[in-house]
Amino acid sequence: MTSDHLFVYGTLMRGFDHPMARLLSAHADFIGSATCRGRLYLIKHYPGLLLSDTASDIVHGELFRLRTPDELLREFDMYEACGEGFSEPTEYLRRLIDVTLADGSANKAWTYLYNWPVTDLPRIESGRFLEH
Repeated sequence: MTSDHLFVYGTLMRGFDHPMARLLSAHADFIGSATCRGRLYLIKHYPGLLLSDTASDIVHGELFRLRTPDELLREFDMYEACGEGFSEPTEYLRRLIDVTLADGSANKAWTYLYNWPVTDLPRIESGRFLEH
């Protein structure tokens, strides 16, 4: 299964003055605010998402529709240093997850999951990177 949707929850969200956030906003259509089940951790100046089955573990982010998904996902894979050519285990893994829009509709979207231990990292309890 594949998707042309991307769920972002950190420095790729709208309003960040970052080259990759500008690339996303220039080549994708903002669909709306969205959530997924997960836990957010502060890695350094950026967050990492771990999926969760616990209903109260919610991460808030934004959903985009990529106009050229294959090309853009290659760019974001390079930025997140994951996929072919990167030493395992990579810091992030790109995976299809379930996300929910504010109106309750569900979508499958790509996102980047954190892939390293979070034992000593602070959790962003609100699930909102912008509020940490």
